[in-house]
Amino acid sequence: MTTAKVLITDKLSETAVQIFKDRGLDVTFDPTLGKDPERLLRVIGEYDGLAVRSATKVTSKVIAAADRLKVIGRAGIGVDNIDVKAATAKGIIVMNTPSGNSVTTAEHALSMMMALARQIPQANASTHAGKWEKSKFLGVELFNKTLGVIGCGNIGAIVADRAIGLKMRVIAYDPFLTEDRAVALGVEKVELDALLTRADFISLHVPLTDKTRNILSAEALAKTKSSVRIINCARGGLIDEEALASALRAGHIAGAALDVFEQEPATDHPLFLFDNVICTPHLGASTGEAQEKVALQIAEQMSDHLLKGAITNAINFPSITPEEAPRLMPYVTLAEQLGSFAGQLTDVAIKGVRLEYCGEAAGLNVKPLTAAALGGLLRPSMPDVNMVSAAHNAAQRGIAVEEMTCSQHDVYESFVKLTVKTNSYERSVAGTISVDGRPRFIQVRDIDMDFALSEHMLFVRNQDKPGFIGNFGTLMGENGVNIATFNLGRETPGGEAVTVVALDDAVSDEVLKQVSQLKHVVRARRLRF
Repeated sequence: MTTAKVLITDKLSETAVQIFKDRGLDVTFDPTLGKDPERLLRVIGEYDGLAVRSATKVTSKVIAAADRLKVIGRAGIGVDNIDVKAATAKGIIVMNTPSGNSVTTAEHALSMMMALARQIPQANASTHAGKWEKSKFLGVELFNKTLGVIGCGNIGAIVADRAIGLKMRVIAYDPFLTEDRAVALGVEKVELDALLTRADFISLHVPLTDKTRNILSAEALAKTKSSVRIINCARGGLIDEEALASALRAGHIAGAALDVFEQEPATDHPLFLFDNVICTPHLGASTGEAQEKVALQIAEQMSDHLLKGAITNAINFPSITPEEAPRLMPYVTLAEQLGSFAGQLTDVAIKGVRLEYCGEAAGLNVKPLTAAALGGLLRPSMPDVNMVSAAHNAAQRGIAVEEMTCSQHDVYESFVKLTVKTNSYERSVAGTISVDGRPRFIQVRDIDMDFALSEHMLFVRNQDKPGFIGNFGTLMGENGVNIATFNLGRETPGGEAVTVVALDDAVSDEVLKQVSQLKHVVRARRLRF
């Protein structure tokens, strides 16, 4: 048997490198290679495993050249430097270490908040320059101040917990934070506008998605107190940096502390000109403990996969033993698709999830299926979630997960049904495996349908009235949008209906708006898979 070869292209601890060697793997440790994409392209075809941090960009070109690659391991949580879609399409597992950096990143945010409150970097520079400007650096206390946490997941919850220990009042905006979870954390759940107007400090802890990009826009910043101080140790792009500079210039923002920027490395930035802005070079995860922890974790995970076929903390695959894989895989795909479909249509806090496995599906190991469904459900709001960490993330948000099994259905020999519960409604979607082994949807909102997912889709809730189908088709034609498949189901004649349309390309915001304004349309949503 040929010894599996692992390439490490970023800085990893010697202990982690030794783990690979001790497990009998052939390791090449070249921490400069990640900064040389052309050389990486030339050599990647020789390796079965690739271990990286953030410097190496694992692009679609790299993946296309990786003829032997079975696993990419990211020592850390963020995988935005890896083309996960391309890796998945080629059957390459992408692993990360989702919990290794949480405490370190949270502590950095708190350190930035304290430094901002007391102007520590500015006072330090002044004192080092031989000055003694005691009256110049008048700070503010954290005691009894209100901290607004945007995003109360793993890291945000740690920040909230530590801030409460400092006797701060903590308010949190997170659409997926339930009231029960908020009570358990000791925070007050609020809407974003309330957080903006009430907070003395604002700390960001959300991933960068289409929904969170520029969440602190010019309009949002205008709603804050003029004494507010803003901390971002999450992702660049969450703050409109030009708007922040304008607000600082106008004296509307008291200060900002930034560890991340929209474009990195940020070596020349307008925000560097402000005395009341503290900047660090993306140091959130940069402690010896965190670096060592994630390096050791990824070395163990990759070794277990290459030697035993085990899968742990995979972004694009659940934890499944090699023996289970052939039978489970079609249902894993179905479960993830059901979750993704429901997740893209859910904009409020999820209270619970019920998964029903019937017929053949009931006899399977349903835990990976539930993990896949939860991963799909949470990923629209949490891009870094994986199928292994999904259950943990759901529990953190107070989402109750229920699994049920039942005997064979009258119509389908086997099917999976996912129901999302919120404080105001329950919605379900169900699917089965067709004779060709591919997933198909058979119900949406308890309305019988029959369709398969495609990359670009439109979901429309409408009234079953004459003229809707013709008006919809005309609108698509006028905008040059080609319909691949069109599926419509209804509760009763003339009543509530659901339309699911597969398109060759994604529709623009303007076309989506036009669809929403069609007669008989209740809601229209763009979906992508």
